[in-house]
Amino acid sequence: MTSSDKAPARPAATSGSGDIVRSLELLWGIGEPPSRGPKRGLTVDRVVAAAVAVADAEGLDAVSMRRLSADLGVGTMSLYRYVPGKAELLDLMLDRVRGLMLDPQPAEPRDWRTAVDALARAELALYRRHPWLLKVNQTRTVLGPSALRGLELALTGLKRMGLTDPELISVIIAVQSFVTGIVRMEAETVEAAKETGVSDEEFWTRQEPFLERAMRTGAYPMMAALSPDAFSTEFDHFEFGLRALMGGFEAMVAEAAGRQPTER
Repeated sequence: MTSSDKAPARPAATSGSGDIVRSLELLWGIGEPPSRGPKRGLTVDRVVAAAVAVADAEGLDAVSMRRLSADLGVGTMSLYRYVPGKAELLDLMLDRVRGLMLDPQPAEPRDWRTAVDALARAELALYRRHPWLLKVNQTRTVLGPSALRGLELALTGLKRMGLTDPELISVIIAVQSFVTGIVRMEAETVEAAKETGVSDEEFWTRQEPFLERAMRTGAYPMMAALSPDAFSTEFDHFEFGLRALMGGFEAMVAEAAGRQPTER
């Protein structure tokens, strides 16, 4: 079986895979409150904060109710008085890390370009600070306060684009997908070196004799003509890609400006 035949790697976890109603009750602070546990001062927020700290330091796989109970100094079963299980805990973790990145008093962007730029850089910072997010399938996001507020802020800044509502949502998806692609490339480069014990530089150096021989055959003229810095690690793919996205959005905005008012 070739690498192209293999099934794509499955994420370590999926948001919204537990009791969605209970997750939403905990996120929005409604419904039946968590029963008081034996340790004074222990709260849902403290449990979630502890889980995020473990994930940031050791990865999502290290997060377990047993591990958190040890870190918080309580019995494992005591945690279930606050959070029903790991699936619901993940929903709370996702909303928490997004909330930590939101400005409590954000200024409205002066134009949509500023809004796109801010969205892209906020997403980049979020994933670089919490790389375990890449291991989570978030196609079914449980919409807690932070997730909704982030979406509200994004839409507020993008509304001047003059696009339809589905197009505005697609702009957000495009930016987020671009950013996760960049961060995934960064993370997997580090991960590959760590798992194999072979640095990125050594990996490519080992291939040079074979590549040079292939180039001399004349079968790959475009590859052979590439400049020495074509694959330079110094090139900023994020900044270049963001400019490219902006250029595409500019074209969409210009097209939207020519629509008849009745089309909105």
